[in-house]
Amino acid sequence: MLPWLFRPCFGAILLGLVPAVGRALTASGEVHVWETQEIIFQASRDYANPYAEVDSWIELEGPGFAKRVYGFWDGGRTFRVRFVAPAPGEWHWRSGSNQPMDTGLNGGAGRLKAIDWTEAEKVENPNRRGFVRASAHGHALSYADGTPFFLVGDTWLAASTWRLPWSGAPATPGYVPASGISFEEAVGYRKRQGYNSVSFISAFPNWAADHHGATFANADGVYLRNAWEKFGHWAPNATVSTADGATTTAKDMSDEEGNRPFEMMVGRDDGLANFDRLNPAYFRSLDRKMRHLADEGFVPFLETVRRDNCPSWKAYFDFNTSYPRFVEYLIARYGAYNLVFSGIHLDWIPKNYSLTADEFNAALTHHLKTYGPLPFGQPYTTLIDSSTYRTFGHGDKVPWLTMHTVGNKPRNHAIYGPMEEIFRLTPAYPAANLEPYYTGWTHSNNRVGGETPPENSDRDNYFSRAMMYGSVLSGGLAGHVHGTAAYDMTSTGEPAGWRPYIWTAMRYQSGAQMQHLKAFVLAEGSRYQELELASADVSTRNPANLRDEGLDGWAFMMRSAGRDFALLYFENKAGTARLAGFTANGRYRWTWFNPRAGIWSNALDVTADANGSIGAPAFPVAEPGIINDWAAKLVSVPR
Repeated sequence: MLPWLFRPCFGAILLGLVPAVGRALTASGEVHVWETQEIIFQASRDYANPYAEVDSWIELEGPGFAKRVYGFWDGGRTFRVRFVAPAPGEWHWRSGSNQPMDTGLNGGAGRLKAIDWTEAEKVENPNRRGFVRASAHGHALSYADGTPFFLVGDTWLAASTWRLPWSGAPATPGYVPASGISFEEAVGYRKRQGYNSVSFISAFPNWAADHHGATFANADGVYLRNAWEKFGHWAPNATVSTADGATTTAKDMSDEEGNRPFEMMVGRDDGLANFDRLNPAYFRSLDRKMRHLADEGFVPFLETVRRDNCPSWKAYFDFNTSYPRFVEYLIARYGAYNLVFSGIHLDWIPKNYSLTADEFNAALTHHLKTYGPLPFGQPYTTLIDSSTYRTFGHGDKVPWLTMHTVGNKPRNHAIYGPMEEIFRLTPAYPAANLEPYYTGWTHSNNRVGGETPPENSDRDNYFSRAMMYGSVLSGGLAGHVHGTAAYDMTSTGEPAGWRPYIWTAMRYQSGAQMQHLKAFVLAEGSRYQELELASADVSTRNPANLRDEGLDGWAFMMRSAGRDFALLYFENKAGTARLAGFTANGRYRWTWFNPRAGIWSNALDVTADANGSIGAPAFPVAEPGIINDWAAKLVSVPR
């Protein structure tokens, strides 16, 4: 049968295969579930500002599904709708818009048949298992078919731009990051290391290497940006100076062809973006990267914009209408990919360089009421300073948020309290630390207990590794994002400043050690998703003589409700522990895990006493000359 039966409306075009769709059709002419489909419409008339004037959509119905899926304007008279069929069976759709007289956008209809992937095809690309969502217990993430998804992410915040360029060429097997690295090469390298996600911001509208400083306010006193510095490029009109009296301009954030995400305001010299007039060409460049990530089995953490673009957005535009429109544009364009969506990159909330949490919450709630939730159910959260719960709240107070996060500050023991606080919330949400310690970043914001170790040193990599295990075993069962200090993507030909080049940072040992974290957590398959907080039952949990500002000396444990399975982590300098709360006189098998090398030791049998207390075995023989932290799993053994 034909994959589509389509009743066209004037100006409507249906393409079975377009670049964004990839391998959408099977040999029999059917489509696969969870594979991005695209319908292209041509409007029957011109609009002065199609981005702001036109909402287009399809009403999509199939097995267990009936929702409106919004489309997006892609230049000229072209509108596209992207969607997936989440289940096998017969599907049909009908097109509509808020312009009822436009015969090119309304009245189209079609149907298709979707079939499942084979198990071998799902192994080849786990995205074929369906989009990620909260696991059955609520604290972790799973693919739609129930297979566990443990997020192993990297911090590539500027990867949407030319700074990690699209080359159009596949990565060479065995590639090692070096100057001139391409997007495809970076993805291939991290995939070999077991990563399944990267975090990046979709657009940086007000950022450019111009005559203004990286941080500056215009003549109205409105701050347009608080950007990352383009080191070695000076800004003669700067209003905020660095310690040495010289001020750099902002990093330039166009795509590979020089496109910026919005048109710029005419008649101004302050570089203000026109947030009501979008430039689709920029997002066509991002399309290539999103498609590639999907094909490689990645689930990207896609963010809207960084908070410093928003004071000018609110000062000169109707923020509660304009910002939700942009949020929906990103969801319409990329919501038919497997992703975790972030409504705002809110790394901190300074007075001049950000709106308040209440202002963001109001705009994102308005988006939810206007357009509804993500139609295919992916998690919706935000990158945060400290805790999304402490910043926004939970449940009805923040109805758009379906996943919690911690991060950015503090990058030490004090972050684990907020993580545990999130774990205890009802209803349960998945949670992860999205901005932990950054390996290789020598800035004061990245110090641990006043300590700034040399980049890629044993101590530097240990701090990153300690936060991996400490964050997860404090309740961050959704996964973890590695702190790669080159998040600003300083590129070839630019001075690196106080952040390393991306190809240097990707070679740090801590990045490779992320794969060991995943192997440890999934050692007993999906059982980690049932774990509960139990660090209070470890005698060395929080020694009184060690400061919260550090990352030494603590121990962590999560344990199943049946007390038959536990995962533990002991930081550097942690003492031998005694564990409470196990089954009285129960027999258990203890296996040490080396988080530096990903190696399991031989199992040891231990027995709980009459009070359910277990004495931890002695740590394995220390590796000479390096920091020795250890993880372990504890599994009950039938008598």
